[in-house]
Amino acid sequence: MGEPTFLSAEQVLLTTLVTKITIVAAVATILVRYRRFRHILISERRAWPDRLTFALSVGIPLAAGVAARLLLGYKAADLTLEGAFLAGLIAGPYAGALVGLMVAAPALAGGEFIALFFAVGCGFAGGGLREACPKEEIWHFSPFVFTKLHRHVWGMVKSANVDWSVILLLAPVALELLRQALGWRFNGPTVTRLFFLHPPVPTLVFQTLLVLLTTVLCVATPIKIWNNARIEHRLEEQEKLLLTARVEALASQINPHFLFNTLTSISSLIRSNPETARTVIVKLSGLLRRLLRSRDHFVSLHEELESIDEYLDIEMIRFGPQLKVEKQIAPDTLDVIVPSMILQPLVENSIKHGFSRKVGGGRIIIRSVRSGPHIVIEVEDDGLGMTEERMGTALTDGIGLSNVNERLSVIYGAGYGVRISSVSGLGTIIRLEIPDMISAERITA
Repeated sequence: MGEPTFLSAEQVLLTTLVTKITIVAAVATILVRYRRFRHILISERRAWPDRLTFALSVGIPLAAGVAARLLLGYKAADLTLEGAFLAGLIAGPYAGALVGLMVAAPALAGGEFIALFFAVGCGFAGGGLREACPKEEIWHFSPFVFTKLHRHVWGMVKSANVDWSVILLLAPVALELLRQALGWRFNGPTVTRLFFLHPPVPTLVFQTLLVLLTTVLCVATPIKIWNNARIEHRLEEQEKLLLTARVEALASQINPHFLFNTLTSISSLIRSNPETARTVIVKLSGLLRRLLRSRDHFVSLHEELESIDEYLDIEMIRFGPQLKVEKQIAPDTLDVIVPSMILQPLVENSIKHGFSRKVGGGRIIIRSVRSGPHIVIEVEDDGLGMTEERMGTALTDGIGLSNVNERLSVIYGAGYGVRISSVSGLGTIIRLEIPDMISAERITA
């Protein structure tokens, strides 16, 4: 058997440095998965409970890393400088000092007396830099700053203005150099007053540069990970706001459309049947008051059917006993959340296109039923039906059906919309499929 192969001092140091970066990236990734921690990152104005939560979230795992270094000799787990400085940079000087105190406690118990002052000082240094630096400049600090360092330096010299990317880079470098100096000065052959990764003497300069590079990366990597989470959250919020605005814009088209058609009917009744016109106006005012009181974009199916009843009261005054409405509503669908004003355009379409030119009476059936993970809602009439040509343009011409179709696709996705089946002369069925949501957060204007 061959002799066992051991790593050289240079190789051990390099392995430790790479492992440090891996550990800090893993800790940052784990922390950002928690909702409370993400909320703290998103808000720049943090209350004391949030700052304390942030400090504990960062300080506890880093203190465990220092303990692992003392008990197990796992040097890569010690992130005293990086953790305290980063906490101060993100959450302020007091949060940074608290993290510094937490990570220094195990080292202090192990006899490393300078660790307490150094770690707390790193926290205050990060916090002081946060107070002086524009907040967004902190989040723009990246592990890839080295690739454009010459541009930043030249731009700062040329314009005589402070480039915060350079300052954020130099700060952890200065703290690491200070740690190296204190370690060389106060540590002895048998005593350690401050832990630091001391490069082997033969390659001191090169290895020191690697240590400085690692320190910067251990600060910049969590910032990059957390900033990506902040950007993703902002994009999600923008998508929600855009969706809300679009739904509101689509919903606002319905009321004027319905109001215009009803006023047209009233104008035709004023001369021929003024008493009926007066009754329609009273019903219309009641329906409009209901619509103005409610600003919800989502309601239960039960509430939507109540709104339809008020609309049908108006239409049945116009058409008299010739118009019959039947409801076949499954009781277990009444609490399902649906977009508001989703049925009125469908019923109006049946009345306007199915019965307005039909001789004799007409019947509308409104039904709902559960079908797997969906609720199926249908509006069926025995009116004149649609020709093939009319069916081809029903979802693009006019406002009612096209509006409902677009609202469904915007809210639930491209796979949802209005389905029409019709036979000319026999009637039409308009079918909606909506995801089964009993409890949903209402979007209000």
